[in-house]
Amino acid sequence: MSSVRTGRVFDIREFTIHDGPGIRTTVFLKGCPLRCTWCHNPEGLSPQPQVLRSAAGEREVGQMYRSTDLAERLNRQAPVLRDHGGVTFSGGEPLAQAAFVAEVIEALDRLHVVLDTSGYANREDFRLVAAKCNLVLFDLKLIDGTRHARWTGVSNEAILENLQILSRMGVPYIIRVPLVPGVTDTEDNLSSIARHVGGLPGLLRVELLPYNRAAGGKYAACGMRFCPGFDESQESRPSTACFEAAGVKVRLL
Repeated sequence: MSSVRTGRVFDIREFTIHDGPGIRTTVFLKGCPLRCTWCHNPEGLSPQPQVLRSAAGEREVGQMYRSTDLAERLNRQAPVLRDHGGVTFSGGEPLAQAAFVAEVIEALDRLHVVLDTSGYANREDFRLVAAKCNLVLFDLKLIDGTRHARWTGVSNEAILENLQILSRMGVPYIIRVPLVPGVTDTEDNLSSIARHVGGLPGLLRVELLPYNRAAGGKYAACGMRFCPGFDESQESRPSTACFEAAGVKVRLL
């Protein structure tokens, strides 16, 4: 008998409505290879358990689960989730624990599954998980490789390669672009994204996500400093015309 994999989770939120269609339970996997300066889940960056300290007291994040135990917990909600939504795997970066996530999905009881990912993973891990999902929410931040490395700490080569792989898999997907002031919300970047994704098979639409100005609130609790490197007060006024010109459905959330 094969061994059961374990994985580390920093949160499980029920009744979420922004992580895929319907009402969902979202599992946040701990650990992320990116270091986006605007990250609003700093407790999801390190793969190791952490103690968060605030005025409300101390709280440990980073619980270990066996894949069977996590699937069992999610399956207990199946009567509700099956008819009204499903399960979403987010992070952190869920593909950093690809084999564990795949094992959990395989044990789910006919639930709609969404993968919310940066796309940063090796091809094998990306295919392994994406192929088991009903929908992929694919974050696409910057097309220019130099700027991507500057603001996220990693190259976007694997991300763009996995986007091409996804477009050939037959799994529907939505591209999400976080509107970071002066970084990702520029006309040049949005036009580059529109040109890159225009005509890709399987793309349902592009969603433009407003910047979360509460992003820095958790850093002190994690013992970290929030250093975004851009002007948070700058208002985003993104144009959707570039996507419409490229024949891409776009939604400003």
